[in-house]
Amino acid sequence: MKLALIGVGQAGGKVVDEFLTYDAETGADIVRGAIAVNTAKADLDGIDRLPADRRILIGQSRVKGHGVGADNELGAEVAEEDIDEIQGALDSVPVHEIDAFLVVAGLGGGTGSGGAPVIAKNLKRIYTEPVYGLGILPGRDEGGIYTLNAARSLKTFVDEVDNLMLFDNDAWRSSGESVGEGFDAINRELVQRFGVLFSAGEITEGSDVAESVVDSSEIINTLKGGGISSLGYADVEVDEPKRSGLLSRLRDDSNPGIDSTEATNRVTSLVRKATLGRLTLPCEVSGTERALLVVAGPPTYLNRKGIEHGRKWLEEQTGSMEVRGGDYPRRGEGTVAALVLLGGVTNVPRVKELQQVAIEAQQNMGEITDESEDRFADLMDSDGELESLF
Repeated sequence: MKLALIGVGQAGGKVVDEFLTYDAETGADIVRGAIAVNTAKADLDGIDRLPADRRILIGQSRVKGHGVGADNELGAEVAEEDIDEIQGALDSVPVHEIDAFLVVAGLGGGTGSGGAPVIAKNLKRIYTEPVYGLGILPGRDEGGIYTLNAARSLKTFVDEVDNLMLFDNDAWRSSGESVGEGFDAINRELVQRFGVLFSAGEITEGSDVAESVVDSSEIINTLKGGGISSLGYADVEVDEPKRSGLLSRLRDDSNPGIDSTEATNRVTSLVRKATLGRLTLPCEVSGTERALLVVAGPPTYLNRKGIEHGRKWLEEQTGSMEVRGGDYPRRGEGTVAALVLLGGVTNVPRVKELQQVAIEAQQNMGEITDESEDRFADLMDSDGELESLF
């Protein structure tokens, strides 16, 4: 699946940079164009792979390149005011070569959570290609203002995209890591999962051809109908057979070096682990509207029976009749992996918790402001003994 990536805010820019790294290291070639948009010059300077002319600084007349200070209302205003500048940068993207736009943002800050919905709305107005969002939720310990930002942005963002894929930082952060190490590791995990999803079905010169191809239309149909989606992933190391010649490119499930029963069990076990393990957004699998299964790895390990069993099991778990599945032959990784895309999830405790905490934070902030104004009035009250200069 060929994408145009728009990273908004610090987190969005970092993730787009990581996608470019993934493309370079794997040869997936899923990124057809990319830009990063920010109100903070320092954040744009911290991007490594994206060329300088693809880094768009907005809001200079308002914030002078210093960011919006976690004010996502200001972030939205600035993106709206400078939308022509952002669109100008996107004009160089070969839209005829892409299958979709992907707007990436952290939802806790100011620029990303405010600007991403504005940019997505503009893309939907101009282009016929699907516009997807990839939103990163802040951790519970990041503070009330970031939770409030995320809840308000989520409510807005999901209405402006064809589907919003979410990644919950809390589900992935490890103890003992520095902030920089933690976010770098999370970004790599995020891009590994979404990279496998979007590169499935892409054919390059000399690559193997899947028996049951998962192409961009399968992904688009799984994400259609809007709402929120989550992604599961599991892999296991295998001894990858050497590729000795043309005949080795032909699929042979009866390869004498590969036990068929073992291969079937491996695939079905991976599908279960991917579905019931650590999702990008923890949620209840039952009630999922649509799902997509991709099994990736060396062709001799992509057992057809295992994939079919895994797909049927996924139907039972989700309760959905729209469960697509296929294989993605890839060499050089030394792993067999199962990726499960859950489209249109509705039972998401983390989102309900986020909303409740945000409501409480909003109420508390209003009460604190009122009390602060009263206390300040008392502080400056001189019982009429002092007069102002003017």
